[in-house]
Formats: sequence, C-alpha cells, structure tokens
Amino acid sequence: MASSALEVMNSTTSTLFYTPPDTYWGQFDEISKYNIHLNILERLWAAWYAFMQNDVLATGIMSFTMHEMVYFGRSVPWMIIDRIPYFNKYKIQNQKIPTAQEQWKCAKLVLLSHFTVELPQIWLFHPMAQYFGMATGVPFPRFLTMAYQIAVFFVLEDTWHYWTHRALHWGPLYKRIHKIHHQYSAPFGLAAEYASPIEVMLLGFGTIAPPILWCAVTGDLHILTMYLWIVCRLFQAIDAHSGYEFPWSLHHFLPVWAGAEHHDVHHERFIGNYSSSFRWWDYLMDTESGPEAAKTRRERRMAKDVKAQ
Repeated sequence: MASSALEVMNSTTSTLFYTPPDTYWGQFDEISKYNIHLNILERLWAAWYAFMQNDVLATGIMSFTMHEMVYFGRSVPWMIIDRIPYFNKYKIQNQKIPTAQEQWKCAKLVLLSHFTVELPQIWLFHPMAQYFGMATGVPFPRFLTMAYQIAVFFVLEDTWHYWTHRALHWGPLYKRIHKIHHQYSAPFGLAAEYASPIEVMLLGFGTIAPPILWCAVTGDLHILTMYLWIVCRLFQAIDAHSGYEFPWSLHHFLPVWAGAEHHDVHHERFIGNYSSSFRWWDYLMDTESGPEAAKTRRERRMAKDVKAQ
C-alpha cells in the first residue's frame, strides 16, 4: 500500500515537472541530457535554435530583441542622470538639458527607424553572413578570439565612419541627409540613432560590413561575436552622445579613445571630430575641433613661422 502511494507521488511529481519536448524548455532538457560538456549559456542558446527550427527566424528575433533592449536599456540611465542636479557639473553643455518632449520626439523617430530600416537589415544579415560561413552553433568561441575580432571591427568601423561622416558634411549631402542628426546641438544618449533612413543605412554599413568581410576572408566568425560587437558599438555610440564628461571617462585612460567630449564638440560646432571611436583619423587629417585643437594649430603655425624666419 505504501509502495503504491509512493509510486503515485512520484508519478504526480514527474507530471508536475514534465516539460514536453516540443517546448523551449523541453528542448533545453533534451540538450542538457546529452550535452553535459556544454555550459548553461550554450545549452540555452542551442535550445533556442532547436526550438525555433528556423535559423533565419531564430537569429532575426534574437538580434532585433537584443538591439532594442541594449539601445533603450543603455539610453534610460542617461535620461535619469539628466534629471539629477548633482550630475549637471559633468554635463558638457550644462545649459542645455533635453526636455521630456524632446526625448519623446526623438524616441518616436528612432523606433520608426528601427522597425522600417534596421529590422530588414537584421533579417537579411543571417543568410548573408551564413553564406560566408558564419557559425551559429555551440560551443562558443574562446573569449580571446572574440575580443581580438571585436577590436579589429572597432578599427574598421571607425575608418568607415570617419570618411562617410566627413562626406555627409559636404553641403548637398548635409542638407539632404545629415542635417536631421544635428537637430540637437547638445546631444543626449537616445539621439545616437536619431538620423535619416539613408544615414542609418550608410553608417550602419560600417557596423555590419567588417564582420561579414572578416567572415568571408577568414571563415572564422561566430554570431555571438557579432552580438557582442553590436552591444559594444551601441554602448560606444550612446555614450558618445550622452553629453557627459567624467573624471573616469575612458579617454582619460586610453588617450586615442574619442568619447563624449570629442563628439559633443562636433555637435556644438557642426564641424570636425568626424570619427566614432578613436581620435587618430581626425588627428592625421587635421580635422580636430574645439579649443584644444585650435590652440594646437596656432602653436603649430607659430612654430612653422619661427622656423621659416
């Protein structure tokens, strides 16, 4: 009798915790059962692709969801900081704090751009990258492999961004394409992707093309690396538009890094400082902007004049 009761209890418990194999967690249980060498993140990842049964759809949904969560998740803290008086001393143009109305207007255009311009690009990315051999499976690549690939992408994107952004400041292109991004002379985080559809595609190409090119040449790219690269790029773009300069800002420790101070001057003066992540192209092409850059040019001219005498 006791044995029978125990069997009933075990049966009830099994039923309560049973996950059908056609559900996501059912797939997770099956993968975990036969792939004990995979870590928890790798099992969650593999279960998603097994559950979706469509790699393009699985990648598209995951990519777009990640992009929206990171973009707005990183922008919200800057919106909160704008409302805290203590941080005003770190605001570069502290007389220009974006209003709630300006933030909302910006958010609406950004969302429209995300759904009409970026979503189709995200959907097309997977088949294009997979054509060149991009991996989506498990196990994941080593951390160092992903780190050096992302570093290469940063350098390539910065080069594309510098020359394309500089071209967009040419009269006709500025008027027809780039002017909308300069609506805010004192930028804020949410405005990082506040731009015309053409500009979003042009500058977005610099983010998407380097990984695809890398994959085509080396045949070595995992989509997780791509995701981490996009997260880093979004953080960089949003922080560069934040309008805040802190004593702990990255460029104080990594002098070639551009950061908010570099890009804020670009928005304030509408010229110079065209790079996204690094300062070297502006330095090499003599397109640095701001008081420090002007001072350096004056000193350079004076030294040249003295030498010529």
